[in-house]
Amino acid sequence: MHRTAAGDRRQSLQKEARELSRDARALKKAARAPAARQEAQRLQGEADAALAEAQALKLQARLEDLTVWRMEKVKQSRKGCKTYSYWMASWREGGKTRNVHLGSARKMDATQARQKAREMKAEALRVRFDTKIRHLDELL
Repeated sequence: MHRTAAGDRRQSLQKEARELSRDARALKKAARAPAARQEAQRLQGEADAALAEAQALKLQARLEDLTVWRMEKVKQSRKGCKTYSYWMASWREGGKTRNVHLGSARKMDATQARQKAREMKAEALRVRFDTKIRHLDELL
């Protein structure tokens, strides 16, 4: 997976959750006073919250992990050469790379192309996820 803002935030939250959980376990072992036990529970609660937020960022990080580029194609004709440009996007689905045509570069700019690619990837991930759920339901 490529580096994305959501992925970096997710990693920092996971690290923070591990550290808080470790501190909470150490405090529980050494704690004899009720105040120390409450502090350990508070730390564990913060660790759980950070871990839940990190899990929520997982899908966002996957959606951000795509590449959008401009492709140019030159066509020969009797009148001469004509250059066409269009937007393409690629991302990983399972073990394969998926390349998708987004549209003409004359009709959309880079930000619109990136937004369209995110929407298409979200739809592809949703369909793939729904297929897995249906398959699990059939097995049960």
